[in-house]
Amino acid sequence: GGRTGTAIDLLSEMKGRGIEPDVITYNAAISACEKGSRTDTALDLLTEMKGRGIEPDVITYNAAISSCEKGGRADTALDLLAEMKERGLEPDVITYNAAISACEKGGRPDTALDLLDEMKGRGLEPNVITYNAAISSCEKGGRADTALDLLAEMKERGLEPDVITY
Repeated sequence: GGRTGTAIDLLSEMKGRGIEPDVITYNAAISACEKGSRTDTALDLLTEMKGRGIEPDVITYNAAISSCEKGGRADTALDLLAEMKERGLEPDVITYNAAISACEKGGRPDTALDLLDEMKGRGLEPNVITYNAAISSCEKGGRADTALDLLAEMKERGLEPDVITY
């Protein structure tokens, strides 16, 4: 969309004027790419940012992982999650939701379930979005029993299934 171009144009203009973009500027541009379904551009910006010595934060990775999820690039999303953890950043619920959704779209139910377990092991509370992605991943992967188990677990945790869950 037009906003994606605006964010990237602004970044280019800043660099052209000798103004050093910071993590917030890059986060805005990567987030705009994610919303505009421009995965390659988002990933290029992440690489450029690191090359300039600007440390990505959780928001940066969340936008990049979400962009990969929207672009159907599960492997890249998982690589970014691993890289994020290697850099000592703590993934949050948004990170896991995006990564689990990427697995759902990429036909990787086992990885989606591993991520759900990892998330819970880190003391993070899965939400309706988390469960919807994990359940859908199991359904697409021919794992109806696991999907039903997750639905029951979701209800046990006091989460109300929504239209997407069913």
